[in-house]
Amino acid sequence: MSSTMTSLRLALPVLLALGLSACASLSPEQAAEPIQRQSRDWLGSDLPLQRTDDQRAAARARTDALLARPLDAQGAVQLALLNHRGLQAGLYGLGMADAERVQTLLWPNPVLSLGRLVRGDEREIERGLEFNLLSLLGRGARQDAAAQALAREQARVGQQLLDVASQARRSWVQAVAAQERLLQARTVLDSASAGAELALRMRQAGNVSALRLARERAVLAEAQLALEQAELQATGDREALIRAIGLWGDDVTRLTLPERLPDVPTDFRAADDLERQAVAQRLDIQAAKRDSEQLAAQLGLTRRTGRINVLELGLQRNSSNEEPTQRGVELSVELPLFDWGQARVAGAREAYGQSLERTAQVAIDARSEVRVARARAETAWRIARRHHDEVLPLARQVSDETLLRYNGMLVGVMDLLADARAQARAVAAALDARRDYWLAESMLSQSLLGPVRDGATAASPTPTAAAPEAAGAAAH
Repeated sequence: MSSTMTSLRLALPVLLALGLSACASLSPEQAAEPIQRQSRDWLGSDLPLQRTDDQRAAARARTDALLARPLDAQGAVQLALLNHRGLQAGLYGLGMADAERVQTLLWPNPVLSLGRLVRGDEREIERGLEFNLLSLLGRGARQDAAAQALAREQARVGQQLLDVASQARRSWVQAVAAQERLLQARTVLDSASAGAELALRMRQAGNVSALRLARERAVLAEAQLALEQAELQATGDREALIRAIGLWGDDVTRLTLPERLPDVPTDFRAADDLERQAVAQRLDIQAAKRDSEQLAAQLGLTRRTGRINVLELGLQRNSSNEEPTQRGVELSVELPLFDWGQARVAGAREAYGQSLERTAQVAIDARSEVRVARARAETAWRIARRHHDEVLPLARQVSDETLLRYNGMLVGVMDLLADARAQARAVAAALDARRDYWLAESMLSQSLLGPVRDGATAASPTPTAAAPEAAGAAAH
């Protein structure tokens, strides 16, 4: 008995050292580092861990700094990464996956069995120490599979990162555009009010018909309705932005936006190798590849252990007060008489082939999505540039010529008002085109890194101010 206890005392420090060395490799920060690097490289924003009071205080300070000035698109993305609790939950999930990986590094625990049997005056003490050899044989494959599982979880959180950032950017574009359209609707209302007032005075003087006055009043009523719709749209889009960037409490009232969207660039982005770039870095393709690699690792494990279901090695030491001490080794093997493991091996092989086909399909879909996103963004860019370079200058030229003719008494004041409404329609269409371009550009940028999962598409022109302007056109 003393020799067994001595052996156990010698083995325990070794096992303890192995356990401590594996526990020392636990690092949630290291598991989250690839996602943080993607955030910096792809989005130009930081995704800090917020697990301690100091980390949360630092995030709070950055939030305050961003809210101290009008929020731009990049600031909206950074606010979303600072305040989105789902992302922080995803980082905790990475820590859990890393803990599972570390678990596979540990040696399987030995099983110590003790027994005491009494038969009359005879007392028999049984001691046993058993190791699961099958677990040891599959340890390397399980470590590979756990590492692949961590990589898959990192890809999932990376996709979540893209979704949150893209939603924040699109919500910012929508909110700023809605605010800009609200200002445009107020301008249209002022013009309609002036036209209705002028028509009333001219009617009182007998210079216009009752039909013309009724039409001007209809234009005013439509402009008032359009303003209410624009106010509701601006409120809804602002709240969508607030949700996307995770604001609450007093931070909601501190949020300020710029007066207008950025101008459309003079040149569209280069189109060289966009599909190849997407295939090389898209997260869904990387995740599909990792699935195949993980299944390949599992297939290797199945091939090694498919025909051995139970394999255990045990050390036995039995002592009795009447008989000499018994010592020996026990090996337990389950005989594969009926189950040779061929079904498990075949199933793993089929799953691997299935994963390869799915990976190829993911790549095909990704390339198509990039082509569609690029075509949409390029079309939106051409439309926005045409509005900026042709439609708006022509509308201003027509307005200037109409004003000259009005000063020369060649046209009346109603013609001048009608031209102002036509120019307002051109401005509203240009605003919508600029908004649609930035939405399409955001979708294209995301499609190069991962799928656009929320199904967002470039918005169609908002008809908030179109109705009164159309009514004004119909009056002439």
